[in-house]
Amino acid sequence: MTHQQEWSNAKNILCVRLDSLGDVLMMTPAIRALKGQPDGRRITLLTSRSGAEIASLIPEVDETMTYDPPWMKASAPPTDSALEFEMIDRLRKHKFDGAVIFTTFSQSPLPAALLTFLAEIPLRLAHCRENPYYLLTDWIPEADDFNQPTIRHEVRRQLDLVASIGSKTANERLSLQVPIPTLAAVRENLERIGLTENKPWAVLHPGATAASRRYPAENFASVAETLISKHGFQIIFTGSKTEFELVESIQDCVKTDTFCLAGQLGIGDLAALLSIAPLLITNNTGPAHIAAAVGTPVVVLYALTNPQHTPWQVPHRALFHDVPCKFCYKSICPMEHHNCLRLVHPADVVEAALELLATQKRHEAVR
Repeated sequence: MTHQQEWSNAKNILCVRLDSLGDVLMMTPAIRALKGQPDGRRITLLTSRSGAEIASLIPEVDETMTYDPPWMKASAPPTDSALEFEMIDRLRKHKFDGAVIFTTFSQSPLPAALLTFLAEIPLRLAHCRENPYYLLTDWIPEADDFNQPTIRHEVRRQLDLVASIGSKTANERLSLQVPIPTLAAVRENLERIGLTENKPWAVLHPGATAASRRYPAENFASVAETLISKHGFQIIFTGSKTEFELVESIQDCVKTDTFCLAGQLGIGDLAALLSIAPLLITNNTGPAHIAAAVGTPVVVLYALTNPQHTPWQVPHRALFHDVPCKFCYKSICPMEHHNCLRLVHPADVVEAALELLATQKRHEAVR
């Protein structure tokens, strides 16, 4: 039973998503649904430092609060609980009418529910596997499970959550807005490094935070080499500062020149670059969801660690090798063979890229 009438009157909503950048993007259709009912509703996002990087590009978010709690995987061990009590005080002062806690199916909402309960937020909604009693005023019994053959896409999961309190949207696309000045600066940068936009080009992003989700570097090099030598592509490599050496090692294996922007782009710059790129080739990582948000086709090397994070509502090809150990939900391959990615042949990646681009051109011609 949900308090739909109370939720419909709520004007000041806290959305809690304490995961990474890609996870925040995948909840943006649900934020849009919340924002639209009623008019004038204010949305505050409570998220991690990683999630906060993308928040300024989400037009439905009015304010962002950053918090890395002790119950999340990426958090450093806390020395005391002072930060938690400080966050409770901050939330209380905002006088939120309601809090919606967004989690993956494998996460418990209860720590965040306790936080919002102690902050005296009167309405609190989440998926929950066990009876939360008074920690949540509204909850949806957890329907997804590790042993299920299919699990809802992460975007659909969050849309279903907010639909339970009457918040729906006809536009279920991911939400991201690239600032015009940033787009202009990126185009100037492309001209400066010598890339010609009216000739074939693609962005390759070979990094990923989890080792289990990284396509082998030598295979990325083979993909780049083939696209350049046989199909006349220009290749731009992107990545974080910590991935610069990875990109450099791949470039060293490619016999012809490529462009490297690893470590040089902020999130806004990367979003602007992907918004004008004809194609992105990447692992299952944040840039895949940025590309989906800006409508850029994606070839994703999709490690079978989980099934529910494929690019949402954008032309894409998800490539993997089927393995008995699929859907392990591990950051490091427990079998140590990485076969779900390692056995994807670079020629198949090239073929998927060319086919995806050709399909896009046919669609654009029909329009």
